[in-house]
Amino acid sequence: MGKTQLIKPRIREILSRELPGELIQMLPKHWVQIGDVLILPLRPELEPHKHQIAEVYAQVLGVKTVLRKGRIGGEFRETNYELLYGNDAITVHVENGIKYKLDVARIMFSPANVKERVRMAKVAKPGELVVDMFAGIGHLSLPMAVHGKARVIAIEKSPYTFRFLVENIELNRVQDRMTAYNIDNRDFPGEDIADRVLMGYVGKTHEFIPKALSIAKEGAVIHYHNTVPERLMPREPFETFRRIAREHGYEVEKLNELVIKRYAPGVWHVVVDVRVFKK
Repeated sequence: MGKTQLIKPRIREILSRELPGELIQMLPKHWVQIGDVLILPLRPELEPHKHQIAEVYAQVLGVKTVLRKGRIGGEFRETNYELLYGNDAITVHVENGIKYKLDVARIMFSPANVKERVRMAKVAKPGELVVDMFAGIGHLSLPMAVHGKARVIAIEKSPYTFRFLVENIELNRVQDRMTAYNIDNRDFPGEDIADRVLMGYVGKTHEFIPKALSIAKEGAVIHYHNTVPERLMPREPFETFRRIAREHGYEVEKLNELVIKRYAPGVWHVVVDVRVFKK
């Protein structure tokens, strides 16, 4: 954190020549940097000076683009950040030796999920077949192909996100063991093929459990993500998974459960590792 401590006084020093004192106190003390793009949370009071503020942050931090933090929503978890400085938000973010190319203005990438991406690199086994049902730009499955040497089928429905997924497979030189499909995962024809299934989606993930079970081999592991209200933990999300699995003729065993991050007040993003068996 040492760097940040030097950066903040420098930013304040420059802007205090241009902005009234009470606004200097409101300048963001925290930001997210993805590649050479900055995501800045700005209070409404700073609105009239947003471009000026963004430019100073960009110069001091050495980034090419600054976005204002916005809401995330819709089926593809797309962001709608406002461009405050720079021309475009396409960048390459390097994490754990993996290159992630993305458009930060439109595609969700959470630095807070880094531990889960690193964990996926470690759980994957050489040669096993992983089906990633919600691949995005390869968030979770690139580490499996790059570090775990697993074979990966990556499914991404959004045509825009899919373009980056394809580029990332090439950027990381794993095209020999990672294949991408731009389809709805419910249209994926493979059955009983996967040693491991990734369900890295939140909100409605339970609707896709029957499809995940049909893709999975006997004894396969499914990494099931969802958002869970705190009052339902720790029963959920495993209870729902088990209930749906049983309705489809499967038994399941919980191997592991991790809280990834706070999603909203009183709601957590959780992942459960589940082993599945046909009855």
